[in-house]
Amino acid sequence: MKIAFCTLGCKVNQYETESMRELFSALGYEIVDKEEAPDVLVLNSCTVTAESDRKTRQTLRHWRRIYPDCITVLCGCMAQAFPKAAERLTEADIVFGNTDHAKIPALVNEFIKTGQRIVAVEAHEKGEAFKTPGIASFSERTRAYMKIEDGCNRFCSYCAIPYGRGRVRSKPLDEIKKEAKRLSQNGYSEIVLVGINLSAYGQDNGKNLFDAVKAVAENEGVLRVRLGSLEPDHMTDELLKNLFSVKEFCPQFHLSLQSGCDETLKRMNRHYDTAFYRDLVSRIRRLCPKASVTTDVMVGFAGETEEEFTQSLDFVREMNFQRVHVFSYSKREGTAAAKLPGHLPNAVKQARSEKMIALSEKLLLENLQNLVGETDDVLFETRHGGIYEGYTKNYTRVKVQTKQNLTGKILPVAFKNVQDDYLTGNLVNL
Repeated sequence: MKIAFCTLGCKVNQYETESMRELFSALGYEIVDKEEAPDVLVLNSCTVTAESDRKTRQTLRHWRRIYPDCITVLCGCMAQAFPKAAERLTEADIVFGNTDHAKIPALVNEFIKTGQRIVAVEAHEKGEAFKTPGIASFSERTRAYMKIEDGCNRFCSYCAIPYGRGRVRSKPLDEIKKEAKRLSQNGYSEIVLVGINLSAYGQDNGKNLFDAVKAVAENEGVLRVRLGSLEPDHMTDELLKNLFSVKEFCPQFHLSLQSGCDETLKRMNRHYDTAFYRDLVSRIRRLCPKASVTTDVMVGFAGETEEEFTQSLDFVREMNFQRVHVFSYSKREGTAAAKLPGHLPNAVKQARSEKMIALSEKLLLENLQNLVGETDDVLFETRHGGIYEGYTKNYTRVKVQTKQNLTGKILPVAFKNVQDDYLTGNLVNL
């Protein structure tokens, strides 16, 4: 049996797809690309925005038209958060959520035997354990993602993710150690820790992010440990100092901001204000001057006035982020924000998005220009012709032209020029 996977959404979803891929492979399934006429197609869905749901529906119908006889599985966050809507998507032969991906192979086998459609979305339960099976490899050759946390207790007013992911639960440290060992033995020198609310790791088992980072870094062959997206209000001074004490730790902090206006943050039900955020960024840069801070910013939230948007622009400029992911607010039925007054026209959200993106591009260019003339270590990951691309510890993108094979190597590079959103440079002493 040939099986293919289609993944929408975040790095956690990508990790879970890899977990399912390895489960099916162990059962004798042949893993193929979607274009290779699979017998089974698994669509791992996202529901972070209304647009994500639309893309799930569109993708499911697209592949059903191309492969009408293929067994189609819809799983993931959209199915979990909105099970009734998922059940109505009759293009899916099997509908399952994200409570325990290890059950999906058995559901496929059941469908093969009976030919009867299966809808089996199980509710998340209070106190449930972390269940995602670990992995031994990842699609990228030099960097692997490891999911160590699931669920979220925050209930931001715009977000449906807690309904699709349940409450915070953490991967046990012994499982983290074993998985890091497998990944390092298979050649992955950088491991990125990810979760739905990564900063909340350990809330249910008395541990914290430092414990997880240390457990990964202790494995021979792991040269870098990086963190995924973080919620700012969990980042204490003690945690920061402990993280910086691990030599393999990458000093890049993707601190979700969402808005640089306090009134907007209140309506979003975020758990901090701009004063707290400003102080946190200052503390990070004081403890580690080379640390980079990147972020997410939402524009056009319900009730956002022009003055509030200007405040958000000014705050992003003040923080001097290395990179900013900008997206427009998308109304989600069933969330508290959907009932707020002042939902904005798409044209207004688009105009504000363009302004915020223009600012983020300006900040990126300025930060890159400030690095010209410096030297730093780069982990090279990909090759395009004679051009090798990689990243520094603080996630600066770098390209080098050479005839040597640099894939998987960490080498010092002298930065010479800025090109688009990356630096070009020359290898040092080689």
